[in-house]
Amino acid sequence: MTKIAITGAAGRMGRRIAALALADEKFQVVSAMEMPRHEAMGADVGTLCGAGACGLSVSETLQGAPDVIIDFSVPEGTLQWLDAARERETAIVIGTTGLTESQLAEVADAAAGIPIVQAPNFSVGVNLLFRLAGEIARTLGPDYDVEIVEAHHRFKKDAPSGTALGLARSICEATGRTMPDCLVHGRSGRSPRTSGEIGMHALRIGDNVGEHTVQFGNLGETVSIAHAAHTRDTFARGALRAAEWAAGRKPGLYSMQDVLFG
Repeated sequence: MTKIAITGAAGRMGRRIAALALADEKFQVVSAMEMPRHEAMGADVGTLCGAGACGLSVSETLQGAPDVIIDFSVPEGTLQWLDAARERETAIVIGTTGLTESQLAEVADAAAGIPIVQAPNFSVGVNLLFRLAGEIARTLGPDYDVEIVEAHHRFKKDAPSGTALGLARSICEATGRTMPDCLVHGRSGRSPRTSGEIGMHALRIGDNVGEHTVQFGNLGETVSIAHAAHTRDTFARGALRAAEWAAGRKPGLYSMQDVLFG
């Protein structure tokens, strides 16, 4: 059994991770955290996520002795829980997006002492898309233009999404492009496409869980690959899979690609 702690426990992702973990005998939720003065502080985690009272209350500090912390919070919160993981020598799964370069460097530095699984998206399908996007770009070659379109719910704070940037990164690594120099965010005015650029377009609409499309096109054809998430459970199950994999792992910075294909 893998003992987990969930940060951002009252958020959309935190609640689904808690609900699925409480229903799965492979996991035990030993701690659920939120930022100080959050309105859910002290609430029963099971009641909060719709799974029925479980006797564990939301706290602002890490409780118990988890094998893994699962963090889907905000960048500032991630750094706080990263420090807690280092102090406890506990593995951590990070799904927070929008981290700055300096914050990413802190994550990488922490990985020298603890196992960290960090990914912009924990969906199995999306991680397959990461791999395919690079392979397709490499095979098609520089004559094909690349455009990435992503759509998310109106409440998402960062744009473009971490997943869209992950797709662009896969393509850049496969084709020798340099990020972020090759990215063009949206188009307006008189701005004809230039060779090697990757167009990035972000939509924020309604309650969209997440859609990503990559189009490759030349003057004769278009090749498209896409993924649509229908429920946050897709990401929650992937995060739990990563947590189970990370428990007891050697220190290092891992990705969902390592979890699935390593």
